[in-house]
Amino acid sequence: MKKGLFALAISIGLIGCAEQDNNSTTTQVKQPFPNEVVVYSARAEHLIKPLFDEFTKQTGIGVKFQTGNANALVERLKAEGDQSPADILMTVDAGNLWYAASQGLFQPLNSARIASQIPAHLRDPNNLWTGLSVRARTIVYSSERVDPQQLSSYEDLGSAKWQGRLCLRTSGSVYNKSLVAAMIAHNGEQQTEQTLKNWVGNLASKPQAKDSQVLDAILAGQCDVGIVNTYYFGRMQADKPDMALKLFWANQASTGTHINVSGAGILNSAKNYDGAVKLLEWLVSDDAQGIYGALNKEYPANPKIGVDAQVDSWGRFKQDDLNLSRVGELQQQATMLINRAGYE
Repeated sequence: MKKGLFALAISIGLIGCAEQDNNSTTTQVKQPFPNEVVVYSARAEHLIKPLFDEFTKQTGIGVKFQTGNANALVERLKAEGDQSPADILMTVDAGNLWYAASQGLFQPLNSARIASQIPAHLRDPNNLWTGLSVRARTIVYSSERVDPQQLSSYEDLGSAKWQGRLCLRTSGSVYNKSLVAAMIAHNGEQQTEQTLKNWVGNLASKPQAKDSQVLDAILAGQCDVGIVNTYYFGRMQADKPDMALKLFWANQASTGTHINVSGAGILNSAKNYDGAVKLLEWLVSDDAQGIYGALNKEYPANPKIGVDAQVDSWGRFKQDDLNLSRVGELQQQATMLINRAGYE
């Protein structure tokens, strides 16, 4: 990594990390640059601004961005239509990316560089969007009360040994819908519905509003196991390095651990297609990928790039290589099964 970028990675590692989980919108106003790129982002400002600033420094191309809730940004883009000033939509979860694509918001990414850097299962089959960072959604457990040899898969969390010991985030989270969608793709609707019913039967309490609350509940002894995105674990571990929680990589003997992405696509409304391509190609470059993953304790979308030291300490695992477009396509079926199973 270049000296300047290494210093940047060190400095941004000290900034707190959070997704844009509310309906607030912020606008970053810059002085005009040649070929300025306009980005609508569901990623919080502190997770993207250091990268945009470095891109501008290296290329001379400015980036103006607005942040907000993913669903609200999609609806805004639909309302703005061809008059939208935005060139790129950046958001989290393949479910959100797929929905934006299904609404006709994206145009194809004609970039051999992106195709060579990012594995096919992390990109839309029609090149409408690409993953930029990877997060895993896996099992977390109390290292004081659980023998990891008891753990194996998402499905096994519905077995009798976990009755009254399981905590989950609410089903309304797109992260859980995407996990359930992947389970439908692998196991079919009938088996997945039964798994969800088994989970509900094993809950120690009502589902939590956030992954961080699932972690808190396990630490408090309210439950012993849960399912979270790994970066939530990473944030808490950074504050509490001696906490009695550990990650377990689910489904290593079968489909692999469920993963998802933050990603982006170029909008049909783009006035600066070439600049947008240059920005996305820079974001999949070696230096940017290392920083992008470290910002939020995620994994680079390019598997050849080394991971953050803290993330690396969790160990390597087999990823589910299901194309993430399927996760989007099955969102509606996932929601129906969730409702039928009584998972709140």
